Order: sequence, then C-alpha cells, then structure tokens
Amino acid sequence: MTSEAASGAVEVVLYHLSDEPDPVLDAYHEASRRMAGTVGLLGNKLLHTLGEPSGYVVVSRWSGWEAFTAWEKGAAHKEQTAPLRQFRDTGRDRPFEIYRELAHYPAEPAHVTEGA
Repeated sequence: MTSEAASGAVEVVLYHLSDEPDPVLDAYHEASRRMAGTVGLLGNKLLHTLGEPSGYVVVSRWSGWEAFTAWEKGAAHKEQTAPLRQFRDTGRDRPFEIYRELAHYPAEPAHVTEGA
C-alpha cells in the first residue's frame, strides 16, 4: 500500500455532456495535445458513462495539489482546455471534482504458467 504522504497524487474529474461522441473525442484529443508537457500532469483519460449515453468524464492525474493549482492559475490553463469547455455539464452544482489520493495498491503482475 502507498500512502498519500508518499504519492500526494491528485485526480481531477470533469463532467461533460454530448449526444454525439465524435466531437467530444476530437476535443479531448486537441486538449490533450495542448497539455502535453505540462509540469506535474501525469496523464489523463476520457471515459464514457455507461449509465448515461450522453455523459463523459475526463480524469486527469497530477503529481500533487501544488502542481495542479500552479497550472490552474497559469495563463495557459484556459487555452489548453478550451476545446472541451463547450461540452461541460453545467447542470451539476459543480461540473468537476478534485480528489486527493489517500492510498492505493498497485496491480500485481499476472502470473503465466509454462506450457499454458
């Protein structure tokens, strides 16, 4: 188990809505290209909500709170995320959530038996 003190990772979840998946996917790829090389950004992913056909979330993983807030307050933030902004789910009280990792277990490697 890894503790928060060791990792301090932060995940940001942004909620989006669209009846058409292709424009969301295109916007996600463009925003991701714009964010390439951002200090502290460990990666991001686009997920489609199975229970809501028009629902999408973008989850970005950051090295820590300080890296995320430095980026968020920086001049490049709004330009980098602009492609996705039109899809933001404004029907929610907050169209995003921020989570700090408290603990995690890394995946165990799969064991392969010889002759299988």
